[in-house]
Amino acid sequence: MTEIVDFDSFLELAQASDEPQRLLFIFLKVALPEDATEEERQRFEQGNGGGLMPVMYVDKAPGELTDFSGLVEESRAMGEDWQMVLAAALVGEGAPPSDSAVEDAFSGLIKTVHAGGDLSSMLAFDREGDPVIFN
Repeated sequence: MTEIVDFDSFLELAQASDEPQRLLFIFLKVALPEDATEEERQRFEQGNGGGLMPVMYVDKAPGELTDFSGLVEESRAMGEDWQMVLAAALVGEGAPPSDSAVEDAFSGLIKTVHAGGDLSSMLAFDREGDPVIFN
């Protein structure tokens, strides 16, 4: 089995799968909450702290992407700045997942991000396609 070590290995694994699936991508930026304390503001200005904020999301069939740079280029066209992208594969049963299943998955993932939930089981990549590890 192929190990996921970067975005390209994630994409290769998805493309090699016989299972019908959609790849889910949630683009995030690091932002300071409106109710941040002065101490939190100072840490944020020094490059520490802040919270993750979803700025856009998209789903793709595995064959619609050739590499990470294509995803980055497409995101630039949307005009939103981002620092990392969450990635997941949603597998269908005998057919690609329905639009409602995709929207439900996005809704759950975005709620987890907004709630500051545990993302340690998620695949996340920085703007270069390198893995981001959540502690």
